[in-house]
Amino acid sequence: MHYISAENITKSYGINPLFSHISFHINEGDKIALIARNGVGKSTLLKILAGNETVDEGNLFINKNVTVALFEQEPKFDEEKNVLDNIFHINHPIINIIREYEMATDNNDEAKMIALTTTMDELGAWDFEVNVKQILSKLNIHHLQQPVKNLSGGQRKRIALAKTLIDIGFDHKHTLLMMDEPTNHLDVAMIEWLENYLNQQNITLLLVTHDRYFLDAVAEEIWELERENLYVYKGSYENYIEKKAARIESEQASIDKAKNEYRKELEWMRKQPRARTTKSKSRQDNFYEIEAKAKQKIEDAQLQLQVKMSRLGGKIIEMKKVNKAYGNNIILQGFDYTFSKGERIGIIGKNGVGKSTFLNIIQQIEKADSGKINIGDTVVFGNFSQQGLAIKDNVRVIEYVKSIAENFPLANGGSLSAAQFLELFLFTPDKQYTYINSLSGGEKKRLQLLTILFKNPNFLILDEPTNDLDLPTLAVLERFLANYQGCVLIVSHDRYFMDRLVDHLFIFEGNGIVNDFPGTYSQFRIWEKEQEKILQEKQLSSTTNVKNNITSSEVVKKKLSFKEKREFELLEKEIPALEKEKEQLTLQLSTPDINYLQIDEISKRLIAINTSLEEKEMRWLELSEYL
Repeated sequence: MHYISAENITKSYGINPLFSHISFHINEGDKIALIARNGVGKSTLLKILAGNETVDEGNLFINKNVTVALFEQEPKFDEEKNVLDNIFHINHPIINIIREYEMATDNNDEAKMIALTTTMDELGAWDFEVNVKQILSKLNIHHLQQPVKNLSGGQRKRIALAKTLIDIGFDHKHTLLMMDEPTNHLDVAMIEWLENYLNQQNITLLLVTHDRYFLDAVAEEIWELERENLYVYKGSYENYIEKKAARIESEQASIDKAKNEYRKELEWMRKQPRARTTKSKSRQDNFYEIEAKAKQKIEDAQLQLQVKMSRLGGKIIEMKKVNKAYGNNIILQGFDYTFSKGERIGIIGKNGVGKSTFLNIIQQIEKADSGKINIGDTVVFGNFSQQGLAIKDNVRVIEYVKSIAENFPLANGGSLSAAQFLELFLFTPDKQYTYINSLSGGEKKRLQLLTILFKNPNFLILDEPTNDLDLPTLAVLERFLANYQGCVLIVSHDRYFMDRLVDHLFIFEGNGIVNDFPGTYSQFRIWEKEQEKILQEKQLSSTTNVKNNITSSEVVKKKLSFKEKREFELLEKEIPALEKEKEQLTLQLSTPDINYLQIDEISKRLIAINTSLEEKEMRWLELSEYL
């Protein structure tokens, strides 16, 4: 089914077009990632497709049977209402009964839950309620009756995501889901769950993301907005990088050819007017086309800086028996570590376990409760925090950077001017003279980053540096850090970024436990899954032994709650349904006229069904023991 067609659409702010005469099509089942630098129109294009903005030129067709859902970076809520009313905002009998049921669950009102059961049965709302429960649980959304206006930025983002997923789950038959940086403010477990959820749902997707592992897991096609044009690449992020490099090489060859032709035509144009005739009018017109082509510049920044970093002495940072807690929330307990030259450490853990507090303690922004922290005299911190820039907005970008320093020293004895350094971080000359308050959120983050690096620190602390940075800027940052000789501490949920840059990990487990893992994030996840599997096998073995030793009279001592009884009833319906679907899909695989795409789609669904059946059958067995 055809969802959207755009023909030669243009959008400008002021004299500079964001994109000019671009055309594209979106069909049912497409999964597309949109990438570009901050400020060139990604979010604007999503808003146009959502009907929140209009194009300046061109034609846009949206199928009348298609619902367009947009998850924005800055979600909008009814601030006076609570979480529950904001999530279940649609007036529909099923939504309304689910809202009541979730409120009863949140209040632990079993009598109310029993009273709602008949209506839930009549409306067939149980399947939808299971989906809702999964979304709320995986995104760690609780206390549904608290007002939205009292929530943090991260909580608001997760609630907006839950609201969007529940809306499309309610009726996503013909929905185009557009997501603008959905992984910001999610921890790694949530990001991995979201990947699986989007892959299992039969939806059409257009997303903006800086998370390259998430992109590869979810998208099958990449669109890039660059120099007012839209380029389309099939396949993975790695394939996009290769194909883009080939395109740039081809374009550069074409520009070089145009330059040679331009020199010849320029000589002809400079001749006296009498040398021209009316027949040469087409040649004159052609000259201006050649001139425009010859003067094109391809911006593909490849940052290679040999930094003249402040010298690090033998002593960097020593932490001995450091303790920190906020009431009952223990952050560090007897933490010991001595940092070495050139160390690159990643810090991971769930939200709220104290990662940012740890960074503040190292910099002595916050004090530890006890223990010793000795910092070497030569250490110069560079702190990229989540707070952003703290400056006046009526300052031009170049003026702000020059207020720090006029030049950036290089290891070879040379230097870069403030303007040259800005260009390396993708600030074009015209952008350098714009006011900071006119920059996009991502551009402000990029400016914050480069001003920290411009101060030439030898110990970098990066707290969620990838949030709100576009992929081209991340590539620049990664190349810079790859050649950086100082120490680096990184807190990030961007798995690709961590894998590229860190040597080992501090794993914040909570309750003051910090483990040192000798490897990358991907290696840690493999190890963690192996440990989970071993633990499950031990628990299963232990449970089996216990069950063999207990009597039937002891079994019935456990009384199922209303929710568990209802769960058992649902499982008895869901397991046969999944087994039937599995049988049908297996038969489809044996048909002779099936194509590769169908085989791939059916195989993915069979894997999901087998996983779900294992979980549901184990749960059914567990509950059946008490009935």
